[in-house]
Amino acid sequence: MRITVIDVGGTFIKYALMNEHSIILERGKIPTPMSDRDDFINTIVNIHKQFDHSEGIALSMPGIIDAVNGVCITSGALEYNNGAHIVDEIQSKTNVKVTVENDAKCAALAEVSVGALADVNDGFVLIFGTAIGGAFIKDRKIHRGSHFSAGEISYTVPYIDGSLVDENFLGFQCGVPQLCKDFAQQKNLPVEQVNGEIIFAALEQNDPIAVDCLERFTRRIALQIFNLQMLFDPQRFAVGGGISAQPSFVEFINRNLEQLRAKCKYNLPAPSVVACKFQNDANLIGALQHFLV
Repeated sequence: MRITVIDVGGTFIKYALMNEHSIILERGKIPTPMSDRDDFINTIVNIHKQFDHSEGIALSMPGIIDAVNGVCITSGALEYNNGAHIVDEIQSKTNVKVTVENDAKCAALAEVSVGALADVNDGFVLIFGTAIGGAFIKDRKIHRGSHFSAGEISYTVPYIDGSLVDENFLGFQCGVPQLCKDFAQQKNLPVEQVNGEIIFAALEQNDPIAVDCLERFTRRIALQIFNLQMLFDPQRFAVGGGISAQPSFVEFINRNLEQLRAKCKYNLPAPSVVACKFQNDANLIGALQHFLV
């Protein structure tokens, strides 16, 4: 069996031709269309057409996804997909089986099967990118919730001062762009010139601004992991996204968690935080697994 597997991000679309054993046979990457849904649908269809022997399309997408009916309830930065019956629209143009699942839930499917959560029953996956993807694993299955929004911690609000605007949501505060913006402001650099690689390269040189930015960034993350531990009591957290390839990212999170617990007078369970095994390929692997169910 050959399946076209597509991971839609806010900036790029990663895609691969994979077999039923999760082996990547071919792969590619293109910019995500930002204009409208017609352009997006045509892009997905054209990717599929590259692979002559593909028998279906497995999609990983941002936002709150009704994976049962193939509907994008929300779609993150790609607002043109809000409310789209994405599976029906793509199937009408390809005549093959199409499935869709939230990107973080795809990552969780990969990690709980043969990844960082393979030996636990209950876990939580956090994917750091433009915002934060989240997925709760209960009894080794994805818990989607009654509105398919379980695990969507990007939409949680640590505090509110006035209107409920983007800046109040955790996904805005703890997305990688916010880390880059913080570093750029302190360095007096255009934010367009800053990315995660630049920040972590500075960190390796013990740049005090890089240390300070990552310290404050991971302190906010650690506080929410602390809260999630109390709410769901998972055995382990797995953090992913491109930033998770940096060992210092997980180290900073765990150090901040230790500092939080040291200030707590109660004997509460300690969150266990590790990096995702599959990192940038997790969404592809999980989307394929969802397709094969």
